[in-house]
Amino acid sequence: MLAAAGLIACAGGVLQQETTAHSEASAQQQIQSYLPPGFVEDLIAAVGRDNVCVDEDERESHGKPYNSYHKVDRSPDVIVCPGSTEEVSAVVRLCARHKIPIVPYGGATSVEGQLLAPSGGVSLDFARMKEVVAFSRNDHDVTVQAGLGYIELNDWLRDHGLWFPLDPGPGASVGGMSACRCSGSTAVRYGTMRENVVSMTAVLPNGDIIKTGGRAKKSAAGYDLTRLLVGSEGTLAVITEVTLKVHKIPTYSEGMRVVFRSIAEASAVVQDTLAAGVPVGRAEMLDNTMMKIINVANAQNYPEETTVLFEFAGESPTAVREMQETVAALASRRKPLAITVQTDPAACKQMWRERKEALWAAAAQYPDLECMITDVLEVKTELDASWLPAPIVAHAGDGNFHCLIFFDSAKARDVQEVARLSKHMVERALAMEGTCTGEHGVGYGKIKYLQKELNGAAIRTMVSIKNAIDPNGIMNPGKVVPHKRDPVTGRLVACG
Repeated sequence: MLAAAGLIACAGGVLQQETTAHSEASAQQQIQSYLPPGFVEDLIAAVGRDNVCVDEDERESHGKPYNSYHKVDRSPDVIVCPGSTEEVSAVVRLCARHKIPIVPYGGATSVEGQLLAPSGGVSLDFARMKEVVAFSRNDHDVTVQAGLGYIELNDWLRDHGLWFPLDPGPGASVGGMSACRCSGSTAVRYGTMRENVVSMTAVLPNGDIIKTGGRAKKSAAGYDLTRLLVGSEGTLAVITEVTLKVHKIPTYSEGMRVVFRSIAEASAVVQDTLAAGVPVGRAEMLDNTMMKIINVANAQNYPEETTVLFEFAGESPTAVREMQETVAALASRRKPLAITVQTDPAACKQMWRERKEALWAAAAQYPDLECMITDVLEVKTELDASWLPAPIVAHAGDGNFHCLIFFDSAKARDVQEVARLSKHMVERALAMEGTCTGEHGVGYGKIKYLQKELNGAAIRTMVSIKNAIDPNGIMNPGKVVPHKRDPVTGRLVACG
């Protein structure tokens, strides 16, 4: 009996003992058709009875994350919460033996369907793996378990005068950030995860544990396995620990708001700033629609026009002021509607908090609508011509624009329109030699566009790598590379 084996249900991220006979019977009925006999009991033996979950609501939640517009009919068959790399290895070996799919689950903030389980299987939840493993203040690096959030990491680093500057959506975990090759508002100065991951520990599809390198900031030793796994989205291995570069917290920091009539003018001043060699800490853009949302959400009265937010940071007030004055002069040439300097630390903190919470503010503005998030942008006139609300936020410093398209999924007309807008924006970006995804990854939703961005030989090379490392196709199947469903086994198989 599953009840005798100690199956539990998950509630609010904390595992709680399931007591009702109905729930136990329901859980057994839900999974018996998909998992081999004894598999769940083997999982319990590997990670402990309190760390395996078959509750229907929790499985559905893990398989249909709120942040993702993309949906599939299946949910994971079981949720497993390992506590160490060794436990991850044990779970992966069990899955490999039975060819059970594995979907890593971190902060659940990804937007391209990376957490979907189109073939069911195991949702590998890293909620128990949030420790700082090693730290070197002198070498400016830290090793953490994959489930640790970057916000929690920065809380820990702050006492040492250091920080990890990348800042994707609130709640993102280091493992997920690495797997999706994310960035954020500070990428203009510090780069993306590609530049900030030193090495990692990962579990291969057969359960073997590998270390992709040491702590050296540069190495020419063999193939670059670190860069292979950064951005692999769990399709090649399960990342369990990551060694990151950390940086000194700037001593001085000030901000600036510059208001323009159009996105074109705002983009031009950011380009002018970078061309002048000004090392800005951030250069973020919000369009008029998003500024209206921010005003409502924060009871503010900012100009409801396209706004660029700059951060200037350094080790002397003189250096910070020089950056500020240079950008103000450059902006003045573009005839802005307003330039506001933020020297008060509290005001700067509020400015960046409002920017960070822009997505939540927009979602609160349209509580009955779903949101599709894109990270490429067509001309704004195309969006303004649509009846769907579509505010824009942008990491303007590295040319990465996000459009948040709100729609009613119960209305076929809305669903068709959001698909049309998304397709049009991606194709426009590709026509300009851009990319279909700046920082969200390919996941489930952008595979068809990856095939347009890269040529056939490149796609076939990716598929060859996938099939060589994961011949049974158990690692986050149906993501990144093209795939088809095997008519005999029903498994998703990479193809190109």
